[in-house]
This record gives sequence, structure tokens and C-alpha cells, in this order.
Amino acid sequence: MDMQLIQGQKMILAPRMIQSMEILQLPLADLQARIERELQENPFLELRERLGEAASSRAKEESSAEPLHYDESGASEYERLEQLNREWEGVFDDEPRLSRSAVEEAGERKLEVMANVPDRAPSLQEHLAAQIAEWDLDDRTRRLALHICSYIDRTGYLGTRVSIRTRRGQRDEHEEEIFRPVPLSEIAATFDEQPTTAEEVEQVLLNVVQKLDPPGVGARNMAECLLLQITEETPHADMLRVLIRDHLEDIAHNRLPVIQRATHWDIPAIQAAIETLRHQLDPKPGLRFGESEARYVLPDVIVERTDDGNYTVRLVEDWVPPIRISRRTVELLRRTDLDEPTRQMLRKKLQAADWLVKAVEQRRQTILKVTQAIIEHQRPFLDLGPEHIQPLKMQQIAEQVGVHVTTVSRAVDEKWVQTPRGLFPLKRFFGGGKANEQTGEDVAYEVIKQKLLELVAQEDKANPLSDEELVARLNAAGYPVKRRTVTKYRKLLNIPSSRQRKDWSRVEARADPTAQVEVSSAYPPPHPAGRPDAPEAGPAFPSPSLGPAAEQPPADMEEASRP
Repeated sequence: MDMQLIQGQKMILAPRMIQSMEILQLPLADLQARIERELQENPFLELRERLGEAASSRAKEESSAEPLHYDESGASEYERLEQLNREWEGVFDDEPRLSRSAVEEAGERKLEVMANVPDRAPSLQEHLAAQIAEWDLDDRTRRLALHICSYIDRTGYLGTRVSIRTRRGQRDEHEEEIFRPVPLSEIAATFDEQPTTAEEVEQVLLNVVQKLDPPGVGARNMAECLLLQITEETPHADMLRVLIRDHLEDIAHNRLPVIQRATHWDIPAIQAAIETLRHQLDPKPGLRFGESEARYVLPDVIVERTDDGNYTVRLVEDWVPPIRISRRTVELLRRTDLDEPTRQMLRKKLQAADWLVKAVEQRRQTILKVTQAIIEHQRPFLDLGPEHIQPLKMQQIAEQVGVHVTTVSRAVDEKWVQTPRGLFPLKRFFGGGKANEQTGEDVAYEVIKQKLLELVAQEDKANPLSDEELVARLNAAGYPVKRRTVTKYRKLLNIPSSRQRKDWSRVEARADPTAQVEVSSAYPPPHPAGRPDAPEAGPAFPSPSLGPAAEQPPADMEEASRP
């Protein structure tokens, strides 16, 4: 038997490089939180005054200098301290000495930063447990209610969610989340006080758990969840109960004539009830808990147009606390009364502080250079508008800036740029393209998506364009695309299928020109109104079970958008 010796190379990343990559990839809000946490935990870090332009450029040069050396090979502790002092001498001597009051103010600012770290929002389980504690219940009922709540998933349903990988076609593989209801008999069997029956569990579920906030919590399927949220004050309450019990699948597929034939209600009345259902009822009430407060988009970079028609790029510095090494804390290492474990701990803290300061500055420089290169390529976008965005790959920017393509990917991930055209994620400026058959020029895929949006916006709502018709119109305009591409882009843009886009009130008005009907949208807007946690794709409600007690999983919203 022949034996072969196979050689391979394995790149081992130093801890410093790993941290630099992590810091580079962090969004602005997460970087701010990371620095605030490090300020609390590392005594070698302190806040510094924000520098003026001259001092800032000097600090930039110093930050790009060789990193601090931690030579452990034979040098005495005194020699290592002297080396540190020499390397940092310029950093501290060039800055103005802080007065006692300034030092105290810096300390107060550090405490203020630490105090401003937001508290964690209560989870759904904590919110439910707090309410149960306030109810006047006997001990067994209270513990059984808490036991039932332990089976409620993050969306508020009684069950669990598992992720599975599915494949459509040869390359289209994606992950789907499947809801699995939990039988009441299982909840009864796992309660620590026996005997307990499924009937007893159901009584506590209906009379205690499902009466907690948020409305709809503890439901076993979507119909039950929505019905629990309807009160006598809810508009169209009686109609909604019928629609939810009998016609959720028809609503998901925009089959309003089917509902009309079954209920004898007119189309405008049905549409009004559906609008209430979509905007006032929450199919996943648990998602509003356990999340941090709404995160506002903060631009990392600002692009401004100058008087001569060019563009300048500058970083937004206001959101990131300015940090530096605390020289006063470094002096602790000079003390001769420190035992070796303490000295080692302080040395590690000092090294971690130095790495963080350098990583933050490296992140700053990388994002600035990458953004400048992007703007050079995308001037037509800034000058003429989004329809003139150019095809651009990350590899092009990586070669121009002189970094690896993964560095560019991390630099633009969840980073935002404020431009004269609006606020955009940096990833917005990347994408492939196709040659326009009429002009011969490369056209970015984003331009094709924009054209698709225009075609849908201008279509006859009583007779929407099918995907085949959209393909024909795009091809006629010089954009060579296939049906599967149009279907993919349509779903990415949260555009329902032609069947779901049909406005039946317009169909009725066209059939009877004398009829006075109120025309409303037959499908939700691309970005849902109302709840901030609402799903961003597809019609509002998918195929449910027909009864509130059936243990059928609540399908995800986007399921219903499939033709």
C-alpha cells in the first residue's frame, strides 16, 4: 500500500488579530456598548478629551506606529517598565496636563458612561411570572401556571420552534423555523405534583395563562392567538371572529370573492375588517418582550458634497467614547509590594487595553478607506440617483485599499453612511450586474429591482402583472432576466404574487361602473405598518387551523407569500 505524506498550511490567528476583526465587524451601537463595558472592567482604560484636528492627526500617526512590545525573554520588570514609558512618552507629553478638576471630571464622565448602559429588558417568561405572582391563586394553581409558561416559546405560543434546513432546486438552500405544539398531556406529566391531568392543565391555561399580558399569549395556534386579542371595543369584532375562524387561508391568498360568497358581505366591508386584523392584532405577541429598546440607525460615515462638485468622506466620532491608556494605573506596575499573580493579572489587563485602543483606531481607518473607495466607484449614484448605481464587487474595493476581501466584508457589515441621497447601509453599494441589451452597458441588479418596483407600482390593480408578464416587460426594456430571477427579486422586495395583489374592490367597480365603493389596498405595503416587530414579507396571515383549539402550528408570515 502506497503511503502519501500530505502537507497542508493552517493559518493560526493571533489573539490581537482576532480582536481586531471582531472590533471591525461590530455595528456602531455594539462598539459603543463594548467600549463602555471595557471601561467598567479594565482599570487601564480611561476616557480622554476629544482632540482637535491637529491633535487628532498627531494621534492618528501615533496609533499607526509599532504596537507596544511585551518582551518576556530575560528582561527585568524594571527594564520592561522603562520600555513602556519610552513608548508612551510622546503620547502623554504632547497632551496638555489635566488639572485636578479635569481629572475628577474625567472620572465622573467614566461613571456616567457606565451608568448609561441600558438595563436588559425583561423576557417574556419574566413578564408572565411577575403577573402570576400578583394574582390571588392557591399554591398548586400558581405553580402549575408557571409550569405551563415554561412551555411558551419566544413568540408567545404554547410549544417550541426548531430550525430545519430545506432545499429548493440545486443551490437554493435555506433555513426554516418550524413550530411544534406541545400536548397538554405532556405538560401534565412533567408537573412536579402528581396526579395532574390534561384537563386540569387546560383549565389553568384558559383561566389564568391566556388572560395574562400580552393578549394572545399561551395560544396553541394562530386562530386562537388572534381571537384572544379581540374585545368588544375592537372595530368589526363580530366580522373578525368569523374571518379568523373560517377564512384565514382565504385572507392569506387574497380570495375575497370566496369570503363574499360564504358571508354575503360586500368587498369593501371585508377589506375594512382585514385592515383591522392586519394592523391591530399581533400574530406573534411574545416578540415584543426580551428585546432591547428600539435601536436607532446611527451613521458610521457621512458623505458631503463640496462646492466644486466633489465629495468628502468623514467618520462620525460622536458615538464612540474616546479611550486611552491610563498612565496613573500603569504606575501600579512599579510597586514592589505586588505579588506575582497580581502582577500577571495587571499585565494581562494592560495588554488587553492596548489591543482595544489599537483595534478601535484600526477599525476607524479601515472603514474610512473602504468608504472612500466605494464613493469613488459610485459617483453616478450620488450625482444622478439610485437608478444609476454601478455594479461593484468587494474584491475590487479590497484590491484598491490593499486588504483582504473578508476585511472589506467586515468593514461594511451593518455599517451605515449618510449621503446627500439619504441614509444607506454600505452593503447597498455592492452587487453584480447584467449588460443592458439596448445600451451595452453593465446595469446593476439593484437597477433591475428598481425597475421591477416601478412596473408593479404602475400596473392595473384590478389585473396585476404576473411574473411572466413582468419578465416580458423587463426584457423589452433591455434587462435580460428569467422568471426565477423576477420571482426571487419580487420576494426580496416584499411584493406579493399577482393573485395576492389583486384589488377586488376595483374589479367590482369595473364590473359595475355605477357602484360607489371605497377602494382600499388588497395587500399590505412592502414594509408593514403598526408593530415594529411585524414580519417584513408577505401577506399578514398564513394558513391556520380552522378552530382555536386545534394544535396546528402558527406558520410564519412569509409562508403565505409563496404563489
